[in-house]
Amino acid sequence: MLLRLTKRFTFEMAHALPAYEGKCHNIHGHSYKLFVTVEGTPLQQQGASNDGMVLDFSAIKNIVQQHIVEPFDHALVLPRQKENLSLGGFAAKLVWVDFQPTTENLLMHFAQLLEHAFPPSTRLHSLKLYETESSCAELIL
Repeated sequence: MLLRLTKRFTFEMAHALPAYEGKCHNIHGHSYKLFVTVEGTPLQQQGASNDGMVLDFSAIKNIVQQHIVEPFDHALVLPRQKENLSLGGFAAKLVWVDFQPTTENLLMHFAQLLEHAFPPSTRLHSLKLYETESSCAELIL
């Protein structure tokens, strides 16, 4: 029997969309919500500490924290072509990416970062990234 587990993560991140013609061209931030769903078959091994589990939720938490939350939380994400940007002496946690950091592109990037991070007994099924309370993108793998 195949089951899916979903864990929600929240983090703050700023970005700019230099190629965009509109307000999002400027540096601005969001309170992101990321839903990570993995699927697998629950272990059926009586006496094992993870008997009946697809994957411990703490394992999902640790993987996503390491690959997504820690690098991107309170970061400014910008496309690499803007690397000569001056922040006027402000300390900044900058993440340079090779794409325009839209919600859709970030979601596909996050999937690449996570696709091989989970144990072989599970598979990354989907990611959903909320940029605002009412706007999200979802990627089904």
